[in-house]
Amino acid sequence: MGFRISLFCCLFLFWGSNQCGAQHLLPEFNPSEYSELLKLAERMGDTPWTKVKSNPPRDMELVYRGAVAGLENRWDLWKRKDNVGIIVIRGTNGTATSWLENFYAGMIPAQGTVKLNDSTSVPYKVAEDPRAYVHAGWMLAVAAMGPEIIRTINEYYQQGIHEYIIFGHSQGGAICFLLRSWLAYETALPKDIVFKTYASAAPKPGNLYYAYDFDFISRGGWGLRVVNARDWVPETPFSLQTSRDFNTLSPFTNIKGAFKEQKWPLRGALKYIYGRLDRPSKRASRRMQRILGNLAYKRVKKILPEYKRPDFVTSHNYTPAGTPVILYPVKGYDQLFPSTSKNVFLHHMLEPYRWELEQIYHIDTN
Repeated sequence: MGFRISLFCCLFLFWGSNQCGAQHLLPEFNPSEYSELLKLAERMGDTPWTKVKSNPPRDMELVYRGAVAGLENRWDLWKRKDNVGIIVIRGTNGTATSWLENFYAGMIPAQGTVKLNDSTSVPYKVAEDPRAYVHAGWMLAVAAMGPEIIRTINEYYQQGIHEYIIFGHSQGGAICFLLRSWLAYETALPKDIVFKTYASAAPKPGNLYYAYDFDFISRGGWGLRVVNARDWVPETPFSLQTSRDFNTLSPFTNIKGAFKEQKWPLRGALKYIYGRLDRPSKRASRRMQRILGNLAYKRVKKILPEYKRPDFVTSHNYTPAGTPVILYPVKGYDQLFPSTSKNVFLHHMLEPYRWELEQIYHIDTN
């Protein structure tokens, strides 16, 4: 009898300790979870949600709405019944200011300071590698919203929310990447917080070395990039790879030295051919930085007069980040969503993403 009681007590303590330390948030793509997140993206418009078509999200409530900041950026905090917080980043809202943020695509270092105004400077680090570069406009968005997000996470941490999903669609998805990275290196947060990222229909947030860093810190299925294969937005911004964008140890590091080892006239021929291939891409990269960096900055400056010009780099090698989840256009898609020049954003909207999710994973998204 005593043995049975002891065994029962051990099993109870083991079960109880597991329940107390249970983690509600799991890695990898969860179709039902993503389906509910799409409903939150639809509800980023001002409340009440009179024009929203989808059913209310299950077991969630909106507990906080962030202030509009930066270039028309905003975020919501939802609380799920299982005590998981969901940070939702608004995408492009249709205003010229919001669109300017997307076109403000000059690359800046992944470590530095965003000077929003004369009294507000936000240090940031979104990657370890000094060769990692990111999108200037979306980094501005993180700096503008980030301090408020940090304060709110710390506040709700005291209420027992230690797990978060970071989610956004379109521009919101791109900002999700950089926000997740910023939080990973932020020292003002408790270290036991778990983050899972769903970047939906997101453009490319930075260069290859930034993508390497994001994929490393979110390894194991904690950083997801969900893409409709018909959607062109995740293919932006334009990417230009030059010989400067390769790893240090590569044939391009000392290519001129290698040419010198060749005999004339082969040496001259190789230098000529290589120059014809290398110089145009470098000129195009500089042009991209001048237009999407320096010129776009002047427009941003008109909206945010005290915002200081960041240190643009001579690179434009944008690369996708995150573990890809591809929503492929299965049978019936092209008939239901026929491509037309009158609606270039057709495949980027929530409806086709929701339809593909239903067809591929056989779930009800209502």
